[in-house]
Amino acid sequence: MRRLLFITLVILASTLGGITVLGSLSSTTSAQPTSSPSVTVERTPKSSVAHGLVERVRMSWPWYLTRISGLIAAATFVLLMLSGVGLLTGHTFTFFEPITAWASHRALGIAFAVSVIVHVGSLYFDNFVPFGLMSLLVPFASTYKQINLLGVSVGSLYVALGVISLYLSLAIVLTSLLWIEKKPGLWKITHLLSYLAMIFVFVHSLFLGTDLSSGVLRWLWILTAFIVMYASLARLWRAKTV
Repeated sequence: MRRLLFITLVILASTLGGITVLGSLSSTTSAQPTSSPSVTVERTPKSSVAHGLVERVRMSWPWYLTRISGLIAAATFVLLMLSGVGLLTGHTFTFFEPITAWASHRALGIAFAVSVIVHVGSLYFDNFVPFGLMSLLVPFASTYKQINLLGVSVGSLYVALGVISLYLSLAIVLTSLLWIEKKPGLWKITHLLSYLAMIFVFVHSLFLGTDLSSGVLRWLWILTAFIVMYASLARLWRAKTV
């Protein structure tokens, strides 16, 4: 009985579908005048969908590249901080072998540096927000989103924090790659700047990041900052008590 009912429904659906298609074809045919000559419509390249997509990509690729590289930089920097603290406290070695842990930390540093360079470089080609070399490389040279703190103008503070973070990050990564064995004292002092850079990156991303302006990602970024802060304080407490 169920099989017969199913076959009946399929036949009815097919019949109704055929009637609908035939009706639309007949209405289209009857609507066309028989005496008028045929008209051929040619679509120009400028009105094509492909041209519109190409034009949009050409105009918007710096904006999307800036966002993606910024998110990658934020994620790798958090992992870099946590893995660095874990190397000092020994917690990282519970998940990775020592050689793998050090190699992963080194790879994260390189990935972070590359993503930051791409993030800054793509802003130079952005057509929506004007950024020149001065505003990208000199703190407080930009006029983008100027703010006031306690009634005092501090210019484009959030952009300036990003520029300072750029130099701090490059100094940390380069000294780690080049001077960790040759000049361990200088490397250690420079490496301590990563805590300051983390604060600057957090504020810069929180107030300028498009994807972090609201919603789940914003609260996730705030939670991540608390996790890094807790790990850093635990590291300082360990250094004090050991």
